Amino acid sequence: MKPHIIVCGLGSTGYKILCLLRQQGAHVVGIHNRPLANEKEQIIVGDAQSAATLMQAGIRDAQTLVLTDSDDGLNLAVLMQARVLNPRIRIINRLFNTSLGDRLDTTLPDHISMSVASLAAPIFVFAALGNAAIGQLRLFKQTWPIHEEYIEDAHPWLGRKLSNLWEDRDRMLIYYLPVDSKVDLVSAISRGYCLQAGDRLIIGTRPSVRTAQHSLMRKIARLALGLKYLREHSRALLAGALLLLVMILISTATYTSSVLHINPIDALYFSVGIITGAGGNDIGLERAPDDLKLFTVITMLVGAAIIGISYALLNDFVLGTRFDRFWDAARVPRRHHFVVCGLGGVGVQIVSHLHSCGHEVVVIEQDPNCRFLSTVRAMKIPVIQGDATMPATLKAANFEQAQSLLAVTSNDTVNLEISLNAKSLNPKTSVIVRYQDPEFAWMAQLVFEFDAVFSPAELVAPAFAAAALGGRILGNGMTADSLWVALATLITAGHPFCGKRVQDAAIAADFVPLYMETHSQTIHGWDLLNVCLSAGDVLYLTMPASRLEQLWRSPSTMTRSA
Repeated sequence: MKPHIIVCGLGSTGYKILCLLRQQGAHVVGIHNRPLANEKEQIIVGDAQSAATLMQAGIRDAQTLVLTDSDDGLNLAVLMQARVLNPRIRIINRLFNTSLGDRLDTTLPDHISMSVASLAAPIFVFAALGNAAIGQLRLFKQTWPIHEEYIEDAHPWLGRKLSNLWEDRDRMLIYYLPVDSKVDLVSAISRGYCLQAGDRLIIGTRPSVRTAQHSLMRKIARLALGLKYLREHSRALLAGALLLLVMILISTATYTSSVLHINPIDALYFSVGIITGAGGNDIGLERAPDDLKLFTVITMLVGAAIIGISYALLNDFVLGTRFDRFWDAARVPRRHHFVVCGLGGVGVQIVSHLHSCGHEVVVIEQDPNCRFLSTVRAMKIPVIQGDATMPATLKAANFEQAQSLLAVTSNDTVNLEISLNAKSLNPKTSVIVRYQDPEFAWMAQLVFEFDAVFSPAELVAPAFAAAALGGRILGNGMTADSLWVALATLITAGHPFCGKRVQDAAIAADFVPLYMETHSQTIHGWDLLNVCLSAGDVLYLTMPASRLEQLWRSPSTMTRSA
């Protein structure tokens, strides 16, 4: 039986999810607030918060509801209405607020929150690192990039046995598409198949974590850069301090050479006291000449003004943004770093991912009130507040020596301008661009010859579609118009794989086993294929999304269909 799925909100992300689910053979109904061009069947036009609209879409009989609107409040309103009408419905909820999503996941049964930013960010990072990733896989508390190897005549793996690739623990074989047969990966490995020209192999590669190295010379260079910034942006403060010092020296000299005939130390003490207002009135001026009294009055007034201005400038420098910028400038890497322009939801996830992998990052953000500034600074990542479209701002981030630049603001035009300016400064540095409209993303890459142009909606739609089809989804990808998913399945007494050898179950159900957790140990490679699955085991596998329903069939039904 085809799963009945409802998709609410057919924007760029929602409509892509709808198309993917249709492509995978699911019975899917869409809800949108206005009619869509060239879409008349299975599209309900109305307010998704309305019970009547949800009833018209078949909410009573639906297995899954996918909420894809960019407004968290609207998604929450639809969620509550849907749960009232169908308390057992499974909900895939797009939320920008990830902390709220985590709380809902633990509070509500069958609720899965997903973030476009957190799903799209790793793909941007993989591209910046030089990997042509088509998906991602969450394994061993790391995010593995998934890429496709197309075996050509000159490919180094041509003629190599699949079994040799299977043995490498730093490489996960995800799926196999042979050019002249329909054999599955496990059967091909057990039969000793060799790769031929035209074969396709989907592979996950273990990510490497760099160890940051900070030499003494590097620290000195950064400190010198910070002092340069300090000198350029503290001129007003230094001018005020210099003027105050001049006033003190003039006053001291005047009182020393005057008719008072006091020594220089007493004159200095008296001058500082009257200028700062802290005292110094014990030297009587009652018998002094009028011109000296007038000089003292002027000194007190001018000194008070200078002191006030100096305190204000110092306060702005220390408690304002100048001091933070000084430390940020001191920490800007000299070379081989990553420049991230735009600190929105996607940008902060990219920064966090790069930082966790041990890479040096510089952030350029124009909005001084950006909500993620404190998050990034807490990771001790330098932030340059300025307009990234200006070449001077890019130079301040040492872009010309950077490994890659990622233009990921929420404005497509701004991203294009940043990227074009970056290419003009250094054509050799890779440039990764965010483009909201998926229809024009590939055009922008073709016309402007950027290294990669991604639309978050295009990147995350397969993940939402895979989650809608069921399972604890760990990763996903698209290959030859076929959606595959990686998931973990708990083997229970009634599970269709219970009691079967992993190799036999994989061949029958066309899945690829990745590894298995059993009795607090992990089993990989050849040992995994020979294990007999029992209740309590957790099997990690990849399989086509169109065949996920096999995981919920009864063993007798699965045997008859196989």
